[in-house]
Amino acid sequence: MTPASRLALGTAQFGMDYGIANRSGQIGPGEAERILELALASGIDTLDTAVAYGEAERVLGEIGVSAFRVVSKLPGLDPEVSTENVAGWVRDAVEDSLGRLGISHLDGLLMHRPLELASEEGEVLAAALCDLRDEGLVIKLGVSVYRPEGIEVAAERLDLDLVQSPFNVLDRRLHSSGWLERLDDSGVEIHARSVFLQGMLLMASRPRWSNEWVDLWQAWDEWLAEHGVSPLAAALGFVTGFEEVDRVVVGVDSAVQLAEIVTALSRPVPDPPVELACNDEALINPARWPGSA
Repeated sequence: MTPASRLALGTAQFGMDYGIANRSGQIGPGEAERILELALASGIDTLDTAVAYGEAERVLGEIGVSAFRVVSKLPGLDPEVSTENVAGWVRDAVEDSLGRLGISHLDGLLMHRPLELASEEGEVLAAALCDLRDEGLVIKLGVSVYRPEGIEVAAERLDLDLVQSPFNVLDRRLHSSGWLERLDDSGVEIHARSVFLQGMLLMASRPRWSNEWVDLWQAWDEWLAEHGVSPLAAALGFVTGFEEVDRVVVGVDSAVQLAEIVTALSRPVPDPPVELACNDEALINPARWPGSA
């Protein structure tokens, strides 16, 4: 087992221009193929994608992903779908994903909007998802959350196999809330995403709007300099230091970037100070950033 086997490859950039640090736009098909080849050679066996990631599923299907475990995400419920048609809508969405990806099943299916389980259609939605798992079209069911409270809502209404959550040097809520330990104790597979905070943790020059947290950035930069650690190695090392985390989802713009991440994983780093933890969603939730939809 290589250090890189703890990684899952995020594929948002395969289908759209994604990420505040992305300067090259959507990845071309040739580069996407090189990234997947390097991922396999490095021991990475899991892909993270979604219907919402533009053309990502189609691009992956054209390259071929049968050698990977594929996790995709269900889009938000179409408001035009009536309660009695929810099950059909869910099945159609999953079968469409499988068709685009060119595979017979999803190793994981995550709800992008877990609060829908608490809606009027929630019971029908949960039953439809469980039916797909029972039939083998989906191996593991779960949720992709922005905050730990979303796990609570989902866990009360669905037998969770997999949870994907933000987790990084600044955003430590998955751990501080107790959910990291609770999920691990329950045998739930845990995927950490936003480990670089969309690249903000790696930047030498950050957007002007983030100056509101200048003291936090200064503490991070000074700690890195003091310990002679690269921001890439430190950000990865923090998350992989938690044994409960099964996969760390990383997105890249090129095969070169993926190679840098794989190399950085082998470098031991000290634990960043607890003072870097931040609960301000205006910073740690990219959906709240200026210009976000």
